[in-house]
Amino acid sequence: MASELPDLAVTGSTGGLGGMVARQLAGLGSAQRLLVRDAARAPELDAATADVCSYEDSAAARRALEGVKVLFMVSAAETGDRVQQHRGFVDAAAAAGVEHVVYTSFYGAAPDAAFTLARDHYATEEHIRASGLEFTFLRDNLYLDFLPLLAGEDGVIRGPAGNGVFSGVAREDVARCAVAVLRDPAIHKGTTYNLTGPEELTLAQAAGIITEQTGRTITYHPETVEEAHASRASYGAPPWQVDAWVSTYTAIAAGEMAGISPDVHGLTGQDPISLAGFLARPQL
Repeated sequence: MASELPDLAVTGSTGGLGGMVARQLAGLGSAQRLLVRDAARAPELDAATADVCSYEDSAAARRALEGVKVLFMVSAAETGDRVQQHRGFVDAAAAAGVEHVVYTSFYGAAPDAAFTLARDHYATEEHIRASGLEFTFLRDNLYLDFLPLLAGEDGVIRGPAGNGVFSGVAREDVARCAVAVLRDPAIHKGTTYNLTGPEELTLAQAAGIITEQTGRTITYHPETVEEAHASRASYGAPPWQVDAWVSTYTAIAAGEMAGISPDVHGLTGQDPISLAGFLARPQL
């Protein structure tokens, strides 16, 4: 029975990035197996089947991955035990006979990255390497989609980013890159791609572009690290989450999100979308 199922599996199809990838693959006629927590939420796509599993349930994941050769693994929702979830899922993939994992990592992933979640991505990358699976890593810079959400109700982006720059990438560019890899995975084995937009921006420059494009007045207020922790204390979030929020900005200040990569164009043949270009597009 497993041989009749698609040998390409896609996680995260009920979310933003995974949903874009699944829809694009379907549009290109690629058969795929959608791995979802809730079958009722799986998108209805041509040549797609749905299997229920989660990163936490290794037994269900192994069953769902039987017969899969190539796996698109979208990183799990941010939790305190995300690395453990990732490791369990990778182990299930290896046990099921998966050959190649395409994993959505983060730009500058390293064990000592300023951005705490980039350390989690590095740990996942290392576990995939150690598993013996073939791999391709897509290291995404900060999503342009996320930038307008950084501003508070008062239109102010607050954080300790100083005058550091980032090279944000549109999620749709990441999806196009993932599809390019998944359509011909063999030529991308063992490769790490850095996915950035076409420009480096400070948060003050980004605020100006958002203002110009949306008509909503957005400004940037640089905080100290101490001020950043204090201003987020009222949310009642666990310490790891506050550290992740604050270190998004300190990583920019440290220069860890700077640099422009040619990889989006190299994979897709299209120039990456700028922040102004992204904001000018119809937002779904």
